[in-house]
Amino acid sequence: MTRGRFITFEGIDGAGKTTQIDALEKHLREHGIEVVRSREPGGTPVGEKIREMLLNDEMTVRTETLLFFAGRAEHVETKIKPALERGAWVLSDRFADATYAYQVGGKGFSSEETEALEAWTLKGFAPDMTVLFDLSPETAEKRRHVRAGEEDRFERENKAFFEAVRAAYLDRAERNAERFLTVNAGDTPEAIAAVIKEGVARWL
Repeated sequence: MTRGRFITFEGIDGAGKTTQIDALEKHLREHGIEVVRSREPGGTPVGEKIREMLLNDEMTVRTETLLFFAGRAEHVETKIKPALERGAWVLSDRFADATYAYQVGGKGFSSEETEALEAWTLKGFAPDMTVLFDLSPETAEKRRHVRAGEEDRFERENKAFFEAVRAAYLDRAERNAERFLTVNAGDTPEAIAAVIKEGVARWL
């Protein structure tokens, strides 16, 4: 059986990832592919409990980073790898790159310690492709304010924080160019969907 593909979607809050995950899922199902949707933090029963803490409870950035990787280890071993092994494609809203962007870039946590945690928990496991939705913090903030519901503690961060997160994402994409597909999240949904479909076409 052919191994499935693991595609992650990254970007600052309000960049429009959900719309494009929906579109790609529909596209893949039309090709007869089993699709597993997931998210981080979350994705598993344990991960969802960790998500509640991460989004709502105040904590140090060290605790925050450790919790992200704890949930990620569970996510990979109990959900992502089993799905890939049976040939399904996994689409995840965020993965390890988000930790580098938010905790390292946005909050200044040690990149060396983060790399050590990633090596220990993931043991070289990485997405086949990462779609980065690049958008200015100003535009992202306007989009977030249009959405219904209360903002979580990350979404309530200031403009300088999101500028640092965006810069960290772009740096990560530049250093991992073979894996990243960076899209202009200010484009039309149709244009973005076309770029993503082109990116996965080689596997279809």
